[in-house]
Amino acid sequence: MNNQYLIVYKFNVLFQILEELDLDLNFKIIQESNEISLKQKIKNLNNYLIFLNNEDLNVQNKIVFDNFPINIFKLIEKINIEFLKLQFNHQSQVHLSDYTLNLNSREIIKKNNKLKLTEKEINTIIYLSKSDKPVSIHELQENVWKYQSDIETHTVETHIYRLRKKILDIFDDKDFIKSKKNGYQIN
Repeated sequence: MNNQYLIVYKFNVLFQILEELDLDLNFKIIQESNEISLKQKIKNLNNYLIFLNNEDLNVQNKIVFDNFPINIFKLIEKINIEFLKLQFNHQSQVHLSDYTLNLNSREIIKKNNKLKLTEKEINTIIYLSKSDKPVSIHELQENVWKYQSDIETHTVETHIYRLRKKILDIFDDKDFIKSKKNGYQIN
């Protein structure tokens, strides 16, 4: 498993308890009590959770837990579940130049703009992004739509047209999906 870090923020008692169990845990424990050093530390970590005790701190990947007392095994189970959720969310993010494609929420995001996509639009974007050469309509029909190659249809062209229009309207990007001589390509 990746190196996972649980940062216990301003909660010394919990840190001491978890430190005693350190050998039996599948994550590393770090203690922080200063917000500036905490933010500096998380810049260098990829897979982390911040455990807070009823404190509102503007950071990502935090667990606020104020329901004590709790069985220590239930607490560790909760932490492990949060790490699994975090890993799942990281795996669902696909980065395409300036865009992030969130497979869970079916959204494409650029800066603060979000666009909801259909499953077929997501599949089309992913398929196009994996190719370094233009993808033909015929190939998209077979591999995204699962159509037979001898069927005459304009489904692909219609979907690409609508997807481009949505992206143009929300992101003002007319070049996200390019038409090439041999098919379509994502920049």
